[in-house]
Amino acid sequence: MNKIEKEISNAVTGAADKIAENAHIAEATAHFEKLLREQLARAEKMANAEPPKDFKTLDKITVGFCGGDGIGPIIMKEARRVLEALLAGELAKGRLIFKDIEGLTIENRMAKGKAIPDDVLAEIKTCDVILKGPTETPKGGTLESANVSMRRELDLYANVRPVTVPEEGIDWIFYRENTEGEYALGSKGIDVPGVLAMDFKVTTDCGTQRIARAAFEYARKNGKTNVAIVTKANIMKKTDGKFSKICHEVAADYPEITAEDWYIDIMTANLIKEGRRNQFQVFVLPNLYGDIITDEAAEIQGGVGTAGSANIGDHYAMFEAIHGSAPRMMEEGRGEYANPSSLIKASELLLRHIGMIEAADRLAAAMAACDKEKAVVITNHKDGATCKEFADYVISKL
Repeated sequence: MNKIEKEISNAVTGAADKIAENAHIAEATAHFEKLLREQLARAEKMANAEPPKDFKTLDKITVGFCGGDGIGPIIMKEARRVLEALLAGELAKGRLIFKDIEGLTIENRMAKGKAIPDDVLAEIKTCDVILKGPTETPKGGTLESANVSMRRELDLYANVRPVTVPEEGIDWIFYRENTEGEYALGSKGIDVPGVLAMDFKVTTDCGTQRIARAAFEYARKNGKTNVAIVTKANIMKKTDGKFSKICHEVAADYPEITAEDWYIDIMTANLIKEGRRNQFQVFVLPNLYGDIITDEAAEIQGGVGTAGSANIGDHYAMFEAIHGSAPRMMEEGRGEYANPSSLIKASELLLRHIGMIEAADRLAAAMAACDKEKAVVITNHKDGATCKEFADYVISKL
C-alpha cells in the first residue's frame, strides 16, 4: 500500500469511527432522556402520594411469606413456625392471615426474564406486609435484583436496620434511603463496548425529605438526641449535596436533635473505633452507603446472620434477613444448619410495624434469652445446631 492509499484508508477508518461514536452518543442521549422523564414522573407521583396506611384501622392484616433462594425456604419455614407459635391466638381469631407466595425464585425469575414475575407481584400486592427470604441476583446481564424491584414497585423507601451490642453501649438504627441512589437505575446504564460504561445516581427532593423525616421522627419518639447524616457530599456534589442539604432542612423541625454531617469513609472507620462508636444513635444515608455500612454494623453485632431488616413504605412493607442465599452452604449440603436469627429478628420488626408490640416484645425477649444462655448454638456447620433445633429453642422461650 503506497502513501496515498494509506492516507485514504486512515481517513475512511477515522470517518467510520466518528460515525460509530456519534451513533453511540445519539443512542445514549435518547436512553438518558427516557430515564430522566421516568424519574421526573416518579418524583411527581411521590409529591402527590396518598396518606400512609394505618394498621390500627384494619380488621384483617395479611402477611405474605416469600421463601426466596438457597437457604431462604429453610430459614423461612422455621421463622414462620416461630410466628405461628407466638401468634396462635391472633391467627385463630382471623385478625391475621398468613399467605404463602410461590415463584420468587431465581429459576422462575430467569425463565420469565423479570426480577419479579407479574403473577408473583400481583400476589405480593394482595398482602399488607411481606416476610422475605434472601433472593439471588445474577452477576452481569440485565436481570435486576428482586429486592430493588420490590422496593420500587411497592415504594418501600425506608430500609430500617437496628444494631445493638448492649455490653458496649451500642444502640444504632440506620435509615437507608431505599429506592434511589445508584440502585434506582443500576441495570439501566450505558455501555460503549471496548471503551467505557456509565451508570446513573438519582436523588429527588421528595425521596430525601421522606427518609429524613422518618429518621428524625424515630429519633424524637425514642428519645434520641443525635442523627448522623452520612454522605460523600464533598465529591458527589449534586446528589449527595442535595441529600445533605434537605436533611438539614428537615432537621430544623426537630430543634432538640443534633444533626451532624459525616462522610461515609470516615464513618466506616468510626464504627470500628471503640470509645467513639457508642456515641452514635440514628443514621440517615443514601442507598449504596447504607447497604455497605449496615453490613459492617451487623458484623460488629455478631454477623449478618444476626440482623433483621425492614423495608417500609406508606402502603406496603417487606421484612427480610440481611444476608444472602448462601449458595455455598447449599452446595456443601449444609442448608439445614443455616441460622434463622436474621429472619426471626426481621419478624420482630414486622410485628412492631403492624402494631403488635406485646408480641414483638415477647419475641425479642425470647431471642435475647437464647443469645444469653447459648444452650443451642448455630455455627452454620454440622458441629452446631440445625435451623429447626434453634427455632424449637426460641419457641420454648416465648
